[in-house]
Amino acid sequence: MPGTLTDAPRDVAAIDIGSNSERLVLYRLEGRAIWTVFNEKVLAGLGRDMPVTGRLSVEGSVQAITALKRFAAVIEGVRPALVFVAATAAVREAEDGQVFCDRVAAETGLRIRVLSGEEEARYAALGVLAGIPHADGVAGDLGGSSLELVRLANGTVERGVTLPLGPFALADEKGFDVDRLRSVIAKRLRPAGDFAADTLYAVGGAWRTLAQVHMAVSGYPLRIVHQYRIGATELLGTAQLIARSSRASLEKWPGLSRKRAETLPHAALVLEGLIERLDLKQIVLSAWGVREGLLYEALEPEVATADPLLAGLSALGARQGISPTLPGALNGWIAPLVAALPVVFDRDRDAVLADACCRLADLGARLHPDHRVELSFDQVLRAPVPGQTHAERAYLAVAVNARYGGPAATPEPKTVARLLTDDQQQGARALGLAIRLACDLSGRAPQLLVNARATVANGTLVLTASEGYADVLLGEQTRRRGKALAEAMGLKLDIRSGG
Repeated sequence: MPGTLTDAPRDVAAIDIGSNSERLVLYRLEGRAIWTVFNEKVLAGLGRDMPVTGRLSVEGSVQAITALKRFAAVIEGVRPALVFVAATAAVREAEDGQVFCDRVAAETGLRIRVLSGEEEARYAALGVLAGIPHADGVAGDLGGSSLELVRLANGTVERGVTLPLGPFALADEKGFDVDRLRSVIAKRLRPAGDFAADTLYAVGGAWRTLAQVHMAVSGYPLRIVHQYRIGATELLGTAQLIARSSRASLEKWPGLSRKRAETLPHAALVLEGLIERLDLKQIVLSAWGVREGLLYEALEPEVATADPLLAGLSALGARQGISPTLPGALNGWIAPLVAALPVVFDRDRDAVLADACCRLADLGARLHPDHRVELSFDQVLRAPVPGQTHAERAYLAVAVNARYGGPAATPEPKTVARLLTDDQQQGARALGLAIRLACDLSGRAPQLLVNARATVANGTLVLTASEGYADVLLGEQTRRRGKALAEAMGLKLDIRSGG
């Protein structure tokens, strides 16, 4: 391990040298909050010739080293605290893999760590857990040459297997024949029979592209790949459509590069085989994989165990310069109100989301007041913060919309209706109005907030203030905010002037 990462803000660089692509990602770490600040990829195709020659592609090696020289120059300019450089299946298995590593070291100064199949599988699984802490099922990382499967059980990494099922490993000199490839894939998937699970956490560029195709075909409104959830039967139809499409027709699809069009049908057939072999019920996309797994392993244990959603939203909200004690004070103050709301996800998760929303209470503080509602809504809905489903993103966005006085319709009613039930929308709006009441009652000052209380009893929202604080805290604005919240919760309002 090249070092450990504490909760102090710092920059980290990770280079992933895969069978199909080379990628440099620069991260900014703020404790458990991980932000991608730079991301560059080159599809060099290092492993393209491996099935025939057993060696790295000559053309791909030239492209890869050119890209790595640039990556090294970027790293030299940024000077991050830690640098990870890892290579996977193609470099690991090629006859000239070590020669390539030596040449890279001589020409760029980068020292490549060649991951074993077991290490690659483990880091891919750790990357999934870094972004989806309670993942339960099987992580599947499809690269250019191999597929790594690792069982995940309630947020822990169990055993894994590496299979020769990447597009380059399936290349056939006779050309792309769907029926023949299906047969080959079925045979190579036999060792995966005891990895049966309801959920596959899909990692890798080809599967991310497949998910983006599914979003476009289905008219899905939230174009965020991470934690995009698709029923296996539904995705099977998209995979079969891609497998039947010619390379020429795929190249015409918007946003699909020529090199990705070449490998996408193979990825679709592998996914089709996995759905059948593992009896999958759903696929959840993970934008985090080996690179994030390496980074996650380097975190201090007490940092690594933090909730990525809460950490990310804390970092997002803290940039407004608000009191660091305000989110905790808000969360404690609204707790009786949250307890009185109907459960919309489950009781524990509702509590986490309420905590998360309190960390966003001043997200719009520095935004123009005429546009604060829509800008805050959009930022929460699309923030690059992991650890939340798409439904939970919408829930928090609806709550923030209400916190800033937005209408029940929200800036994107069709998106919200696609992702949330009516009960979830109502619950999110009530949560946001509760935070709005607390913020406006106290002027966002924790020391004032402790002198007022909000409780629910006998179908009534009761607001009270400590002795001597009624005139200060329970004025006309508080009455308006309390009335809006009471109506959203289906309650009466009772404002009492004494302790």
